[in-house]
Amino acid sequence: MAIDIKKIALNTIRLEAQSIAGLSAFINADFEKAVAAIAGCKGRVVISGIGKSAVIAQKIVATFNSTGTPSIFMHAADAIHGDLGMVQEQDVVIIISKSGESPEIKVLVPLIRNFGNILISIVGTVESSLAKLSDIILNTTVEQEACPNNLAPTSSTTAQLVMGDALAVCLMELHGFQSDDFAKFHPGGSLGKKLYLRVHDLFVNNEKPKVVAGDSLKEVIVEMTQKRLGITAVVDTANHLLGIITDGDLRRMLEKSVQIDKITAGDIMTKNPITIGPDEMAVDALDLLRKKEITQLAVTENGKYAGIIHLHDLIREGLL
Repeated sequence: MAIDIKKIALNTIRLEAQSIAGLSAFINADFEKAVAAIAGCKGRVVISGIGKSAVIAQKIVATFNSTGTPSIFMHAADAIHGDLGMVQEQDVVIIISKSGESPEIKVLVPLIRNFGNILISIVGTVESSLAKLSDIILNTTVEQEACPNNLAPTSSTTAQLVMGDALAVCLMELHGFQSDDFAKFHPGGSLGKKLYLRVHDLFVNNEKPKVVAGDSLKEVIVEMTQKRLGITAVVDTANHLLGIITDGDLRRMLEKSVQIDKITAGDIMTKNPITIGPDEMAVDALDLLRKKEITQLAVTENGKYAGIIHLHDLIREGLL
């Protein structure tokens, strides 16, 4: 029998989209209580689950940690065999389960209740043991799994994940979490670099080619050849930037019928070049290079020449 792959995929997406849309009905007073409880937590958020729900719990922990809400994952099975010791007095505990009746969950919940921690459940069955013993219930009931047998967790885990994201975004807003804060927790990736890397972090490692306006064409070529950036700055005696000369400027000059032995740097430089300050974001330098369709920028501070930032610097850092 032929299988219509496209139809199956589209049906899966449709069912999961319906499950997500259905969560709107569950954003209620309990959801607001959950956000308030987590925002007021003096400890950490301990998130637990079993099976597929444990995987979702780990993802929510990662999202919380990266957006300013300290969290840890506790596997429900491991919790009842020693890991329960990670739950501290001021922690808020979230347990995720579709049925709320898994054996490990049913053992774990009374233990959490005995500790006295606030217990929030993200649960798909509001009449379950887990829900009945929770302080706050976040309902993630779905009408149907995307699985053709209505068995494998698909729509239900998607709903759990989205509920976790809704909590995280609300907490970000409450905490006033900004892009600078995000960068602190993501220093190693390209996303983090876009948020914290500045021009002065890059150009200081480059050569600083420069000539004065009266220097000869030979001196210009020698400087550009030695510094290997395809550009040189033209400065005055006080190091103020007067212009720049690129490889392209040299080629265009040689195409003209001129006496090259009399040409000086001041004759062929591009006056008032595009510049950037050392404290500007590196990603802004990249945007400027793209917009102007160039590969180098002169860096200036208070009108004085500081160096060159090259497109290759930004590529090397993974910003492109």
